[in-house]
Amino acid sequence: MTAASQGRRIVYFLKPCCGSAVQEPRGATFRQILGTGIRYLLAIKGRWKIISEVLSKDADFEYLMVDGSIARVHQHGAPKITQEAKAVGKSRGGLSTKIHATVDALGNPVRLLLTAGHASEHGQANALIEGFDVDYVLADKGYDSDQFIETLEKAGAVAVIPPRRNRKKQRKYDRELYKERNLSEHLFQKIKQFRRIATRYEKRKRNYQSLLYLVS
Repeated sequence: MTAASQGRRIVYFLKPCCGSAVQEPRGATFRQILGTGIRYLLAIKGRWKIISEVLSKDADFEYLMVDGSIARVHQHGAPKITQEAKAVGKSRGGLSTKIHATVDALGNPVRLLLTAGHASEHGQANALIEGFDVDYVLADKGYDSDQFIETLEKAGAVAVIPPRRNRKKQRKYDRELYKERNLSEHLFQKIKQFRRIATRYEKRKRNYQSLLYLVS
């Protein structure tokens, strides 16, 4: 029995757990076939999320940064129904998904969330910082809302967020510390070097989010 045949047998036994998610590419090697099956099996069982949460416990919580970035959805990754549930939104530029990230002081992600591409960034702000005990939270103007600032103050954290120009009363913030926010931008630049992150090909939200956990 060849190595590829052995791989097909393993995928056959994985299919009851993974369903149609396990696809065998034409001319695939044993490693490719086995890797595809295992990756989707771990996604379904939520193992990538667990691994990410365990690693994030050793993060540097001197301060946190929150940010978001758009990923275009390929036509093969577009769900047929319930686009909102699959974290896919439709806008003038086409289908897209928004990646929301919480980043520690070393530039490592500690939480990753997905929403439809047209969703606002500050709409996920509370979910990004929930459960974290930090002194400072860094974010751009997209997170400048009275509700989010009040939430941070109640949690004992200082908001390092530049105020919008249309605010009647401009709020002061630490401009020097704000410069560290570039680490969150570097995170998105790093993970988007992977083609399947920069462009979403996965129809299922859990599979795309598992790829995020894997590359980050």
